[in-house]
Amino acid sequence: MAAVTVGIDLAKSVFQVHGVDADGRPVLRRRLSRGRVLSFFADLPPCRIGMEACSSAHHWARQLVGLGHDVRLIAPQYAKPYVKRNKTDAADAEAICEAVARPNMRFVPIKTVNQQAVLALHRARALLVRQRTQLANAIRGLLGEFGIVAPKGIRRLTELRARAAGTEEDALPNEARAAVSLLFRQLDETQDRIGVVEADILTWHAHSETSQRLATAPGIGPITATALVAAVGDARQFDSARRFAAWLGLTPRVTASGGREKLGKITKAGDRYLRTLLIHGARALIGALRRRSALPRPWLLELIGRRPVNVAATALAHKTARAVWAMLTRQEPWRAPVRTAAA
Repeated sequence: MAAVTVGIDLAKSVFQVHGVDADGRPVLRRRLSRGRVLSFFADLPPCRIGMEACSSAHHWARQLVGLGHDVRLIAPQYAKPYVKRNKTDAADAEAICEAVARPNMRFVPIKTVNQQAVLALHRARALLVRQRTQLANAIRGLLGEFGIVAPKGIRRLTELRARAAGTEEDALPNEARAAVSLLFRQLDETQDRIGVVEADILTWHAHSETSQRLATAPGIGPITATALVAAVGDARQFDSARRFAAWLGLTPRVTASGGREKLGKITKAGDRYLRTLLIHGARALIGALRRRSALPRPWLLELIGRRPVNVAATALAHKTARAVWAMLTRQEPWRAPVRTAAA
């Protein structure tokens, strides 16, 4: 009988395939080289195909959808409970095949080529920013050994460079000066590369109506807006704003036993990069609360008065995420809350 459900364990070179018929009986077990995958599934009748949402999964999903198959991507943690005993490629493919057939399974939407292209820019920018931070920390550490310091912040490195240049040779030997100069040049090159990547992101933002709409919300700039649009795609895949915030890992972890529920820290599930951008934007809003032009936020001021700033920033990021879901699903710009008489 023909397979109606197929699970694929993805790899770099050799893929494992497991298929079952309508009654759930195994009818297909095959190892395929990378070059034979498309030709094999081109000859296979249309069926449901499950894969873990890992590296290259979206590429293969688009290719198989083009062949007429119904492709579903599963988060790896949802497929793991179906693995029997030892973890092997065949066991993983069988587990994926079983998981994709569950009626209550949650799936990962397939990203388009355009979405992945923008996310590639963001991943490159994130890597360069980490490298810039590493270089800055190395420079501060080396110069600190010679008593040359500057206030915190990436913008204060110019001051640190000036202090190092004005230090006498007996306080900063030429060997150390050469090492620090090399790191400063590397830092400048990294900063230039970050500028190039951000320029490409801003160009994409200028041509995306959805991204520009998200950027109207407080705490969301072009970087965060483009990342959200590229990562989320169609926000209607989430039933509610709370589910969207939960997908970002901004909702509290729930522990329930004996009919009693306890709320803990945020789950930190989902995409760490998106969550970081939203929380950074929330911190910027909190820092600007005392400006005269800032929008009054009584609830946030009250929260800051009784909870740590980081907790308040996370709560504000959660609120922003809910607003993002509404803006994406309704295709509307951000609307400022109506000021009541009491406010």
